[in-house]
Amino acid sequence: MQMSDQKEIAAPPAEVYAALLTPEVLKACVPGATEVTGSPEEGFEASVTQKVGPVKATFKGQVTLSDLVPGEKLTITGEGKGGAAGFAKGGAVVTLAPSETGTLLSYDVEAKVGGKLAQLGSRIIDGFAKKMADQFFVNLQTHLAPEGAGDEEAAAEKKGWFKKITGA
Repeated sequence: MQMSDQKEIAAPPAEVYAALLTPEVLKACVPGATEVTGSPEEGFEASVTQKVGPVKATFKGQVTLSDLVPGEKLTITGEGKGGAAGFAKGGAVVTLAPSETGTLLSYDVEAKVGGKLAQLGSRIIDGFAKKMADQFFVNLQTHLAPEGAGDEEAAAEKKGWFKKITGA
């Protein structure tokens, strides 16, 4: 399966980049994530529970990051196993560019699935992958620029992770 898209994120590229490297943010943004641990240097381990068509499984996997260009680009490679449900593996190239409203995030994904998941057919898998990607970016946008930003204390608390990792 291959998928490409662009999303507009209302935050500067450096902040979006930092968010993509932070386990707590990833756990909050990846639909179904129950655990995300690790670091950009060592890679991440994750557990994600999802239902794809009639198949529900908890995937445990590793994610590594490479080609890191702060504020501009990163490559994500991962593999997850879901027991009898099968496996998923693939990668994505993510690029960030400044835009009028913050950041234009572009991604190109290539993924393969096997086991029961592969038997579901490409239409179901492709639709599920698109839905997951869209939900991830909605969650990321909400995390970076929460609705009701009039509540400055809540907004400051949500953005506190950025100051912790950048010292900004």
